[in-house]
Amino acid sequence: MNLSHTASRGEWLAARLDLLAKEKAASRQLAALTEQHRALPAVAVAKDYVFEGPDRKVSLIDLFAGRSQLFVYHFMWLHDIDEGCPSYSFAVDDMPDPIHLNEGGADTTLALVARAPYARAHQFKDRTGWTLPWYSSHGSDFNYDFHVSNDESIAPGEYNYKDNATVVRDGLEYMVHNGADGQGISVFVQDDGTVFHTYSAYGVGADVMLSTYRFLDLTPLGRQRYINQWPWHDTDGAPNPHEHHH
Repeated sequence: MNLSHTASRGEWLAARLDLLAKEKAASRQLAALTEQHRALPAVAVAKDYVFEGPDRKVSLIDLFAGRSQLFVYHFMWLHDIDEGCPSYSFAVDDMPDPIHLNEGGADTTLALVARAPYARAHQFKDRTGWTLPWYSSHGSDFNYDFHVSNDESIAPGEYNYKDNATVVRDGLEYMVHNGADGQGISVFVQDDGTVFHTYSAYGVGADVMLSTYRFLDLTPLGRQRYINQWPWHDTDGAPNPHEHHH
């Protein structure tokens, strides 16, 4: 390993204190941004979505598993090869133990939703060893309404709050092919059985679950191999799942 910069302890301390001041300022900005997240208005979900789970077909309210809040990870399915996306499997590997979301007053369920037939998606889940709840939105409008799947015969194309022409200009041509899936996160709350949508993010906004990055960002070498695999650190886009592998 070639270190680009060495210094005395005194020089290091001066540089560290300068960085600490910037970290504190960034923390205050992040805290203010978090307040704005919570202040977003809630939109009632009027459509009755049907998902397939391990035992039966269920509705969106069932995904809450009796809790007040629901965090959905829209998992990208590569329909051309009938497999879950390897790059985005990294994100699921990095997700927290759900017990910390379920209990301790958090009252939140984390669920994975893929637009693949449940039997095939379940085979993939079993192979990975994931224990998070997993549902299929196959045959539902759910992915299209929350803009993680593209088929303009069903809904206008949109990804990361951009129309298809803008998505293509951003270099994400694969996302505009009819039937293509992207990835993202959506947050819902329920009040006495009525479900509300409060937040969705795609691209750089969806890296909240990547604790591996938080650790690597504090090291001299940084993300290294992950940089080309998962370039959310410097782009609003998302990696091409056919070029980057887990």
